[in-house]
Amino acid sequence: MAHNARLDHRDPLVFDTHELGRRPGALQRLTRTVPAPRDLGIQSVIAVPEGAPVELDIRLESVMEGVLVTGTARARAEGECVRCLEPVGLELEADFQELFSYPDADDRGRVIAEPGDDAEDDEDRFFLEDGLFDLEPLLRDAVVLALPMQPVCQDDCPGLCSECGARLADDPDHHHDAVDIRWAALQGLAGSLEDGEKDEMSGDATRSARVDEKQEK
Repeated sequence: MAHNARLDHRDPLVFDTHELGRRPGALQRLTRTVPAPRDLGIQSVIAVPEGAPVELDIRLESVMEGVLVTGTARARAEGECVRCLEPVGLELEADFQELFSYPDADDRGRVIAEPGDDAEDDEDRFFLEDGLFDLEPLLRDAVVLALPMQPVCQDDCPGLCSECGARLADDPDHHHDAVDIRWAALQGLAGSLEDGEKDEMSGDATRSARVDEKQEK
């Protein structure tokens, strides 16, 4: 990751590491409740609603290369069941850990004259900016990994009826009388034959009645 730019210490997801002071081994523990940023989760599937409280427990540890950030985020995520489309809510707990490097130090903690010369190495690294770091990118990655890709209201949710869309969990006996398509044509043929027989019987009865009438005359 490239160097951060214009971090604002008033942002609830921006943290200050000045108290550690580049003393390897120095520790600082923080707890903070912050409003969830927009789109925190898996879009159109399940996510922490924007502005919902996110509880953070964080440990900052000074190392040679920078500050090692370890923590846990807790929040409530909301979405819908992928089987029956009913609302789903779950308590989320996401763990994270990342090293935020000093911009003037290499991966061995040695001061370098011109930081950022190696663009490929910088692309995969997080950096401190004036002792500040932004937790939001790290938080987003952790939350996405902790969320289910296909949330369900219950593990054995039967879903919806494929014919009428009824929620099967509400009516376990729900069913539709299905006709085997292999017999449908024969049933139609049988119906035609029955209709034909009825017409033929009706015609015979009419002719018989006429014969009897002539004989009486």
